[in-house]
Amino acid sequence: MKMLSSLALGLLAAIAGARVYQAFWRRPILDWGARPDEVARRLPGDEFLEAADVVATRAITIEAPPSAIWPWLIQMGPGRGGVYTYDWIENLFGLDMHSADEIVPEWQSMEVGYTWRNPQGQGMRAEIVDPERAIVMRAEDGRWVWAFVIVPEGDGTRFISRNRFVLSGGTLARWASIYLMEPGSLVMERRMLLGIKSRAERLAARQADPARSAVPTGRPDATMADELELVGTTA
Repeated sequence: MKMLSSLALGLLAAIAGARVYQAFWRRPILDWGARPDEVARRLPGDEFLEAADVVATRAITIEAPPSAIWPWLIQMGPGRGGVYTYDWIENLFGLDMHSADEIVPEWQSMEVGYTWRNPQGQGMRAEIVDPERAIVMRAEDGRWVWAFVIVPEGDGTRFISRNRFVLSGGTLARWASIYLMEPGSLVMERRMLLGIKSRAERLAARQADPARSAVPTGRPDATMADELELVGTTA
């Protein structure tokens, strides 16, 4: 009887937690940094997965022109410049990611059809490569589309990342995707957005003042606590 009571309480707590997440936390997690018009806006890549179960639109203001963002974006990917997030977490899953802190000339080109492929053999194909405007990657199984969109704004740029997913599996797998993977994806993607922001702004500063002494273009050794100090600079 005691075991049944504990299971019942656990189930009620899980249901209550799920309702709180849906009511108060889910939209801020999925739309971190994005403005309402950016969330509602149709972006390149939406057409590749219209009937998505989950859409996350996250964004950041970068005090740099698109020309300072594009070199970092175009060289992203496994076996290339990484994704500028927590490499140690990526590599726990065997993804062999190593975020670049410099612009690498041989990674400065990518054409439609190019495929990011991780060590497990899973691939994402480039569907749109529009210089200084957008890159859209689509998973080979068609269940995930990841779009990166560059929008000039005044003297700076809005950088938007949109993920569209189709959930798979049964009820438990779907719950895990929503209540575990969504918050986890925010931790990783927020770090990526801040990493691109930092690199692009430093590149723009050096371009504006060539005599300026060189500084690192990223902080791969930064901890999560370090990055939390930058939350107030993201909008």
